[in-house]
Amino acid sequence: MKHLLSFLFLGISLSTFAQDYSTEKTTLANFLKRMYNQTKFEGVKIVEDYDNQYFISVLSLDRERYKKESDMFRVAQVKALRQASEFVNGVNITSDLIIRTTETNGSPDAEVTVETLEKIHSTGFVQGMELLINFVRADTTQMVFIYMRKIE
Repeated sequence: MKHLLSFLFLGISLSTFAQDYSTEKTTLANFLKRMYNQTKFEGVKIVEDYDNQYFISVLSLDRERYKKESDMFRVAQVKALRQASEFVNGVNITSDLIIRTTETNGSPDAEVTVETLEKIHSTGFVQGMELLINFVRADTTQMVFIYMRKIE
């Protein structure tokens, strides 16, 4: 019984000194958020700490443009992967902006609806990018997304 208690105590004390991956990610996320708030930047960067290197993709989207938050998150994911793919693969990526307008006729107050679509055409793929953090900029009009991948 005495050996069992000492083994449990040793196991608990060792686990309190271990640093897990989520703690590393939280520390990295907080560092990048502070860095972004100091000097706004977008694009792809490689960030290093004492033990690891991280490949990050940073972008911001206009919050007013998206009716649903899930749409904004999906667009952010696609754009982050596009940036990363362009950096890694050097591929040619094009995007088309389509603006559709419809007008309701027959009424004294004609109503015009404007719909904006963005199509992204890309080849190549960067695997393993995950959302590290997203936050609203200080001016509250933009949502910032930081995607990352640990470089092995």
